[in-house]
Amino acid sequence: MKSTLCCIARSPARVWCLKKVKIRDQVKYQAAHHQLVASALATKIAHEVNPQNQVGCMLAGGNFYPYSCKPEDVWAALEKDRENLFFIDVQARGAYPAYSARVFREKGITINKASGDDEILKNTVDFVSFSYYASRCASAEMNANNSSAANVVKSLRNPYLQVSDWGWGIDPLGLRNHHEHDVRPLSEAAVSGGKRPRRKDELAANGEINDDYRISYLREHIRAMGEAIADGIPLMGYTTWGCIDLVPPLRVK
Repeated sequence: MKSTLCCIARSPARVWCLKKVKIRDQVKYQAAHHQLVASALATKIAHEVNPQNQVGCMLAGGNFYPYSCKPEDVWAALEKDRENLFFIDVQARGAYPAYSARVFREKGITINKASGDDEILKNTVDFVSFSYYASRCASAEMNANNSSAANVVKSLRNPYLQVSDWGWGIDPLGLRNHHEHDVRPLSEAAVSGGKRPRRKDELAANGEINDDYRISYLREHIRAMGEAIADGIPLMGYTTWGCIDLVPPLRVK
């Protein structure tokens, strides 16, 4: 469901047949509403079957840093975070965020709700899981010439971060920052690590692969999670993507 909602929010090509922007937005967000209600109903049923059942949702995680301390950049970063957390807010808090009214109004969207939808949405998830690839940067002057779509989400390059072979900034502290800002309201949270740095492996003379590069990457991210736990974040676990994961849609390889 996470991937579908992400596409609804970020990929207008998914409904390319609707040429008028307002109609397209209406269809996207109306479809998302139906999915959110379905998710809440599934959560409700799971808890009725067994109150001990734990139901979660998933997010393409990573906070936006303002590119500078310029107030417009700070606000641009906040708006990008809002955009990324829009649907998760509904699943985790049980209602649309307050700013959604303005978003819908300015986009000319009217969410058609069935009787009882708002009550159903109150069946919130027990935890949020998320894929964390990298933190992001936002500026009021972002455009096609100065930003890139790292794993679908457009971002400016952070000049203070080393970049992996995938083109993503390596930012373990950003993982801790994501925990602090996005999952604290929940009783539990799970995290799924993004892809480890891509690098051609070379066999040593004895047949070993000395993979200090990836070891360092994982060590620093695990250390950041340890700091989050020390801060009181109830972290459930951490996994990495495996070699049998689906082909990434951005690079198709």
